[in-house]
Amino acid sequence: MAARKELVDSLYSIISLIFILVACVEICDAATVVDVYRLIQYDIAGEQFGSRLASLNHHASSLLSHHTDLSRTVVILPVRDLNLTFIKECIGQKKQLGGLLLMLPQMFNSGIKDGVEDDPNSEKELIRILLAELERLLIHAKIRYPVYFAFEDDDIDAVLADVKRNDATGQPATATTGGYKFVVSAPEPRKVASPALVNIQGWLPGLKAEGDSNQLPTIAIVASYDTFGAAPALSVGSDSNGSGVVALLEIARLFSLLYSNPKTRGRYNLLFGLTSGGPYNYNGTHKWLRSFDQRLRENIEYAICLNSIGSSGNELWLHVSKPPENANIKQIFDGFSNVAEELGLKVGLKHKKINISNSRVAWEHEQFSRLRVTAATLSKLPVAPELLESTGGLSDNRHFTSEAAVAQTVSLVAESLVRHVYGQQGRNIKVFEENSSLAVQPSYIQSWLHLLSTTPRVAPFLLKNDPFVMALKKELADHTVEVNVQHEVLDGIFTFYDSTSAKLHIYQVASVTFDLLVLLVLGSYLIILFSFLVITTRGLDDLISLFRRPPSRKVKTA
Repeated sequence: MAARKELVDSLYSIISLIFILVACVEICDAATVVDVYRLIQYDIAGEQFGSRLASLNHHASSLLSHHTDLSRTVVILPVRDLNLTFIKECIGQKKQLGGLLLMLPQMFNSGIKDGVEDDPNSEKELIRILLAELERLLIHAKIRYPVYFAFEDDDIDAVLADVKRNDATGQPATATTGGYKFVVSAPEPRKVASPALVNIQGWLPGLKAEGDSNQLPTIAIVASYDTFGAAPALSVGSDSNGSGVVALLEIARLFSLLYSNPKTRGRYNLLFGLTSGGPYNYNGTHKWLRSFDQRLRENIEYAICLNSIGSSGNELWLHVSKPPENANIKQIFDGFSNVAEELGLKVGLKHKKINISNSRVAWEHEQFSRLRVTAATLSKLPVAPELLESTGGLSDNRHFTSEAAVAQTVSLVAESLVRHVYGQQGRNIKVFEENSSLAVQPSYIQSWLHLLSTTPRVAPFLLKNDPFVMALKKELADHTVEVNVQHEVLDGIFTFYDSTSAKLHIYQVASVTFDLLVLLVLGSYLIILFSFLVITTRGLDDLISLFRRPPSRKVKTA
């Protein structure tokens, strides 16, 4: 009986092993792991926008149809082949998906580019325009399923090709038919508590004449450094507003050379401000200006804000709130126009009156204008962008930002300022000559533009002591004095949620039919093997006895 019990136990062990192996078939067949970036999730005054979920665990399909139930399907779509009208209809009709994965071309991945594509009919430009429209659509919609972005590569392209082949058969991927399963294990997104805004300022003090007790006038040069986009982890904003930040740092470097020598120090104080909260009505600029005392604000003769100056082309716009007939505005515009003509550029003037009762701030200079400080924004953008648009999203990277354009704008602003500071308006002089010690440095512009183009800078996800913020502070301190960092909190109208990036696990799963076939074949093999071992070691009679009912025991009674 002991031998019989031993054989039965062995049989049970083999059957258990069969079920374990079958259960592991799906788990062990992982195709690849991909970095994915979630669509932003945020609220404005309690109204919800963006992707409201983060976890994924569904089969994949490449077909987006109005007539198919896709509530348990992750739809994978390459952006380069995207039908934007169809996406608009799906979002507008609130079609429920299990998830959406949007594949971005590698040219939208952060990194150094070889050159700027100037041809508006090129494939790059067409895809960029399509991506900008897609981003505009997604950030203003409330989407009740996970939406992720990923970059095309050989692994994901192979998966997509297989998914398309499966879809071509007319059988959607399910647990019954098999296919690919996409899994993102992510916790429920949580609110970002007290989103931080960090403003950085530095001074270049002017030189007073002997016996002069009056305060020197101040010119402020300002740029907002943070971004906003559909995917916070990918929002590097090379042009908006990385180009403005780079220009400000180079202008600070050039004037620090002039102001380091008392003989060439001007009669103006120069104030350099790197502000946060730009996409959110320039909330950081508002708090920064409110921290100034009245006397300091009154001493600001004018402020120049730099915004999106890195695109190709030779036309810039000076956006103002005061009428063009205003003497100060006319003086600023004439100064820029004269220098622009010498540099082969063109500067136009755009007047947009501000509405004090409306909290919407389209340009950074409007925060100065609300405090009755003369200011203007210099930009390649001809019109003011809408809220949360043109703020450094997915389509704004190094491939579409020109170092030469940034350098030209630096020359324009620096030469205009130097003529104003030294009273040389209207005279054809050039201080920052090429091949001189005061020349604009392309290598400096390139290095900083590279850093900004590889650093996501969405303010709610930047820490107070973020390495990037500290790098800005250090660089400004190298060229200015009295560098000060101001910590503020973003106004409560905006609420943001975490979980901005994750790992997507892609599993190739077999159909139930295939699993049953594997089970049958494996089970048959093990049974035959078991029978062979029993027969060769114990004999055929022992094998047959395993399947006989044991004889009942007769109990003798007294």
